Amino acid sequence: MKIIKADNYEHMSKMAARTMASQIALKNNSVIGLATGDTPLGMYRELIKIYEDEELDFSNIKTFNLDEYYGLNIDNENSYYFYMMNNFFKHINMRKENINIPNGMTENIEAECFSYDKKIKASGGIDIQVLGIGVNGHIGFNEPNTSFEVGTHLVELEKETIKSNSRFFNSPEEVPTKAISMGIKTIMQSRAIMLLASGEKKAAAIEKAVKGKISTAVPASILQLHNNVTLIVDKAAGEFI
Repeated sequence: MKIIKADNYEHMSKMAARTMASQIALKNNSVIGLATGDTPLGMYRELIKIYEDEELDFSNIKTFNLDEYYGLNIDNENSYYFYMMNNFFKHINMRKENINIPNGMTENIEAECFSYDKKIKASGGIDIQVLGIGVNGHIGFNEPNTSFEVGTHLVELEKETIKSNSRFFNSPEEVPTKAISMGIKTIMQSRAIMLLASGEKKAAAIEKAVKGKISTAVPASILQLHNNVTLIVDKAAGEFI
């Protein structure tokens, strides 16, 4: 695992954007796995700047998002579809047909999950997957004690995750209790992984992921077994590594 310690969140975001821009420049039809939440927002802003400077072309890029809340319509401002469109996709020259996000309103969970993994394989697999990390060590919405062998699946969100994500909603009661998430097996099949973490609240999870025993109790610990992981943290998140 390559570990990069940035000075602060802004520095971390720029380094992450440069890594992603390099991937796109080297392979203009890359398949990219994307994440949501607070952590990657800065990276998306930096990538938009690079695009506006006419240094990046996204027209042949395919994307697959890690997850989506189950039961939220794409027009809901808290859906990850809404997040991606407003924070990234509408600002660059992405083709809508190349954007893939799990359908949180599906009536057939099993078929949706199977289809999502099948689309990833049909696209040639993910070249680089962006990950954040939860305070409980989750990646995607793969909560502690999720099997490392699972593909895309429906997840029951833990109380800690619901509480953490409630900052985006009017109240904790509004946070969906389920989500469709790319599975750990699917994530680990990516050719490269970039894990981002910022803030002191993530420091303990990062320490366990990097230095701890590989265990389903800390889903991110499985990344120790991947042969091409870059961890980019700010000083606060990297305090214990």
